[in-house]
Amino acid sequence: VQLKELGGGLALPGGSLLLSCAASGLTFNHYGMNWYRQAPGKERELVAWINSGGSATKYADSVKGRFTISRDNVANLLYLQMDSLKPDDTAVYYCNAAVTPYWGQGTQVTVSS
Repeated sequence: VQLKELGGGLALPGGSLLLSCAASGLTFNHYGMNWYRQAPGKERELVAWINSGGSATKYADSVKGRFTISRDNVANLLYLQMDSLKPDDTAVYYCNAAVTPYWGQGTQVTVSS
């Protein structure tokens, strides 16, 4: 199983970034998927969840209304659209197949002026 995050980088406050996670080696449409993040000195935090079919989502209160999780079950891709970014969103972002030990390597997101 491989999960690979792409799309991190540097953004200005108020800006946007789109993260993607390419999945292989698992039956992607059988799994709910999560985006987590971990900031320096802080615990890993669940940011967003999407069910296996893509019809249901949940968000952490800190990102609700600003981030959107979605998936493409044909291309085996998971997305996180991040808008209205804040410096507090700075972290390494990870994708995870829910209730499994499968994690990506993470991608750094830095929000700074």
